[in-house]
Amino acid sequence: MQALGRRIAGHLADGGVLYLHGDLGAGKTTLARAILQAMGIGGRIKSPTYTLVEPYQLADRSAYHFDLYRLADPEELEYLGLRDYFDAGAVVIVEWPERGEDMLPAADVQVHIHYDGSGRRVVLEAGEGSRFRWIREIG
Repeated sequence: MQALGRRIAGHLADGGVLYLHGDLGAGKTTLARAILQAMGIGGRIKSPTYTLVEPYQLADRSAYHFDLYRLADPEELEYLGLRDYFDAGAVVIVEWPERGEDMLPAADVQVHIHYDGSGRRVVLEAGEGSRFRWIREIG
C-alpha cells in the first residue's frame, strides 16, 4: 500500500477525487496515509474515523481525508459543508464512499482493495470522462 500510495500521489499535482473501497482492515487508511505523506504532508496523519474529515494544507493546494464508516445518515454530509471540500485542485480521499450515497460528487478514481490470501489485490478505475487515464500505468 505504501508503494502504491507513492505512485498515485505522483499523479495528483492537479488534484483529484479518490474513493477507497474495501472491507475493514483491507488497507484503505494505510493507502490514504501513504498518498498524503508522498504529497508532502509531514507529521502524524490521523484517521478521520470519528471526525469524518481531516484537512491538510500544502503550499500549493489542499487535501482532505474523509472516513465515512461511522456516518449514520448521508444527509449529515450537508452539515459538514461537503461541497466546500471538493474545489478544483484539491485532493479528496474518501474511505467508505458508499455510505455517502448520492451526496458525494463522482470520483475521478475508484480504488477497490480486496483480500487475496495474506496479501491484497487492488483494482483502480478511472471515472467517466476522467483525466485520470494514468491508472493504466500503475496497473
